[in-house]
Amino acid sequence: MTSFPILLRLEGRTCVVVGAGRVAAAKAAGLLIHGAQVVVVAPKAVNWIREKARSGKLAWRRRAFSARDVRGAFLVVAATNSTASNSAVFRACRARGVLCNVVDDPEHCDFFYPAVVRRGPLQIAISTEGNSPALAARLRKELERQFGPEWESFVEHIGKLRRQFLSASVPLEKKRELLAELAGQKAFLSFRRQWVRATRRRT
Repeated sequence: MTSFPILLRLEGRTCVVVGAGRVAAAKAAGLLIHGAQVVVVAPKAVNWIREKARSGKLAWRRRAFSARDVRGAFLVVAATNSTASNSAVFRACRARGVLCNVVDDPEHCDFFYPAVVRRGPLQIAISTEGNSPALAARLRKELERQFGPEWESFVEHIGKLRRQFLSASVPLEKKRELLAELAGQKAFLSFRRQWVRATRRRT
């Protein structure tokens, strides 16, 4: 059974991270960047989690995990160094219908973290469904070379033009033609030439 690819909006949603070591901190950081309300559950924590808790960026429950910790959660990440603890988290999530990811344990994951190439609003996600994170990482590096920093500006540029076209009094079929041209290779090459010249002037 293959996974269903999806991009989630996490703003304002409660996301629980069980564990507070280096890996858990990285997972919590990724969730915070995307606007989630992060709750960390662990008796001890690395400095980064302690600092974020003190500043109110996340909530830290300084104790061992309890099944009640997943109540009301949108998703949960289990990132402890104990297989038994991670399994308990997964079982609690399954019992309550909460999405769960157990780090480095594909068999106990409802969702996977893909390797991602980010160029502003452009995101290219690569997943092997846990079969080979190393392969996903290699493909990410290859795509980072293929899709350079100019793509961030290009996507923002065509997004702005798209909004203008959609609000214009133009027949629907004509709008579709214009939007297809905006996203075409010719439009990109023209934009990149201008972007390169502008970048050189700034440097």
